[in-house]
Amino acid sequence: MATFPGNPSMAQRIARVLPTLTQSHRRLADYVLARPLQVATLPIDELAATLGVSVATANRFARALEFDGYPQFRAALVLGFETTLAPVEKLRSQLEQPARAAEVFAAALSETQRNIEATRQALDAQSCEQAVHAILGAKDICIIGLGSSSWLGGLLRRSLDPYCANVELLASVEGSSHAARRVARMQGGDLLIAIAYPRYVNDTVVLAQRARDAGVPVLALTDRVTSPLAPLATVSLYAQTDSQYFANSEASVLALIEALGSAVAHCAKDSIKAATGLAEAVLPWLHGAPTGRQRPASAVAAVAVKPRARRNTSRTAKDRP
Repeated sequence: MATFPGNPSMAQRIARVLPTLTQSHRRLADYVLARPLQVATLPIDELAATLGVSVATANRFARALEFDGYPQFRAALVLGFETTLAPVEKLRSQLEQPARAAEVFAAALSETQRNIEATRQALDAQSCEQAVHAILGAKDICIIGLGSSSWLGGLLRRSLDPYCANVELLASVEGSSHAARRVARMQGGDLLIAIAYPRYVNDTVVLAQRARDAGVPVLALTDRVTSPLAPLATVSLYAQTDSQYFANSEASVLALIEALGSAVAHCAKDSIKAATGLAEAVLPWLHGAPTGRQRPASAVAAVAVKPRARRNTSRTAKDRP
């Protein structure tokens, strides 16, 4: 019972009163112990309907656990799940307010605008300089972003790749096991860039800890100083990610990544040469662009359509009337 997720005292309460519970209350207790996170999201009528009991029975179950009623029971069950359940509760609150699709569009875009502006306002000049210096001075760069941050890691790799000798994304089909093996081979002259936002993926935090313990500098892209990545990082860049419908609004993180890539491009040596090389490399794959497969203009001119031979319309003397 001590390993019960969320609020361990809930499991202890249930264990204490279990011998006195009715059969219906035991069914509720078993369901709570098996699915505490799910129950923490359910209003009393939905829980009762799920188990085929009355709302009154669900209320009596809460009182049997020495709560004043179901709302107090559910509030206690949520303890420890606050970060995990925050998006669910925000979504529930939004759905209780009727809105047209266009209004949701406008609200979401306004929220993105506020996040980006808050991110800009919170930028620390010294941290920006340190981040760019760490990237350009690193021998190898490894990017770790798991879960919903994996695609953000891919975008960051794409931004840094033209200007850095070796940038590796540690998200693969093997998951965190591949990342763990690669982090174990990193050295002090390398750089680990760790990306994590609520809800923080534990493997990202663990791997950042391992890198730091091995003397590898860590650049953290996260949301706030209370993030579990912040105390592990050599330098941190923060993005505000508030969202009413999702765990995070990732648009501000994307903006931060583009800003970081822009600063690296500006400060890198031979950045024009790198950008030109990239342009040449992608040219054959761009729609409508001239490629090596096309014939040069001189060859085209040489095979231009010749004028048709003029038809001989003159008549012989024999043919003349």
